[in-house]
Amino acid sequence: MQKPMNKKTSPPGWNTESWRTLPIKQQPDYKDPKKLKAVEKALSTLPALASPDEARALKRELADAAHGNAFLLQGGDCAESFAEFSDDNLRRFFRVLLQMTMALMYGASCPVVKVGRIAGQFAKPRSDNTEQKDGKELPAYRGDMVNAMEFEEEGRAPDPERLLRAYYQGAATINYLRTLARGGYASLSRINRWNMEFAARSAQGKRFEELIERINEAVGFIKACGLPIDEVEHFSEASFFTSHEALLLGYESALTRLDRTDGKYYAGSAHMLWVGDRTRAPGEAHIEYLRGIANPIGMKVGPSMTADGLLRLIDILNPDNEAGRLTLISRMGSTKVGGLLPPLIRAVQSAGKTVIWACDPMHGNTIKSPNGYKTRKFTDILSEVRQFFAIHKAEGTFAGGVHFEMTGQDVTECLGGAQAISETNLSARYHTHCDPRLNSSQALELAFLIAETLKKQKA
Repeated sequence: MQKPMNKKTSPPGWNTESWRTLPIKQQPDYKDPKKLKAVEKALSTLPALASPDEARALKRELADAAHGNAFLLQGGDCAESFAEFSDDNLRRFFRVLLQMTMALMYGASCPVVKVGRIAGQFAKPRSDNTEQKDGKELPAYRGDMVNAMEFEEEGRAPDPERLLRAYYQGAATINYLRTLARGGYASLSRINRWNMEFAARSAQGKRFEELIERINEAVGFIKACGLPIDEVEHFSEASFFTSHEALLLGYESALTRLDRTDGKYYAGSAHMLWVGDRTRAPGEAHIEYLRGIANPIGMKVGPSMTADGLLRLIDILNPDNEAGRLTLISRMGSTKVGGLLPPLIRAVQSAGKTVIWACDPMHGNTIKSPNGYKTRKFTDILSEVRQFFAIHKAEGTFAGGVHFEMTGQDVTECLGGAQAISETNLSARYHTHCDPRLNSSQALELAFLIAETLKKQKA
């Protein structure tokens, strides 16, 4: 039996509040600091949403991905909303994620680590602090955790009480997803049936029929061996983890807990946190907070990243070169990834750093349509993913995962795909509270296309 540790093992000079002494970006301008402090104090007394044991389990799965023995699928909403919270929407999201998992698992021939952008992805960085409409200027919408999407003065004022609402919605979300993951909803036979239904109704169904049939044959073989596929835990349950961008550090530090088992601090708001491309400066608050927690963490790597800058940040965030600790999430754009990513991969490889490389093909490919909608082209998204895999194959490194903004709903926010969503279709079901998401059909189509790519690379 492992004895509890009493000694803290946090990095030198770090504590849960040390980030407060450093410059910080992308924070709301709260008008009532006392109210904010009271809310943060209340959060500090509430149970963590994710346990250290779960965070360590995720780190072990990600360590396999770092060595090329597993594949990371990270996906979910651009920004969760209070208005769209329902068991139906959660169930649809989880269903699509499970369907994508089966396709990728078959294509990669290895386990898939399932991490949702969910149960905490309520805040978003913004390019501008304010927004103007019809000559009126108000604070920018920073996600439901901060203020309201509606363009009106009272709702746009940052409100600390929203932190508590986000916590309680996050708690309900993660508990419901756990029941789905462990209650039979994630059974292998059920997911396979869903994928066959997708092939039957998809415009690309004929293309994916062969792949789905091979998966079906594998499931049939397992059944033929006499295994009760819907009763065996390994085939009827799924491991699932949560993640979000660590943006509002008052919320994060209030939910950070010391684990007496190993003497380390863990973020209790999610199993995994990541730092965005706009807040990853060394010597600033977000990197300071993340260097001290023991959870798996991610870091967005955009076009402005240099090789020296990347290696410096890796040394800060993963000084022990621990497998599974750090995921580098490339978000270059389809026209830039070919020139910008290879030098970074070579620098990391040459320095002997153990990381997971994942591809975010969403954020570098955002455009504005002629009718004013922020959107993304399916062809650009697919192009960046395919280039990402080709680059890693050429460099002799592992393409360890993908990171998507997606939903289980039938929205019309991204252009193209087999549904052939056009600019005139965007207004039909454009529901995002921030950036455009792949809908359920587009997300599945992309997963099957990636599976094809992975199979070809392994042939």
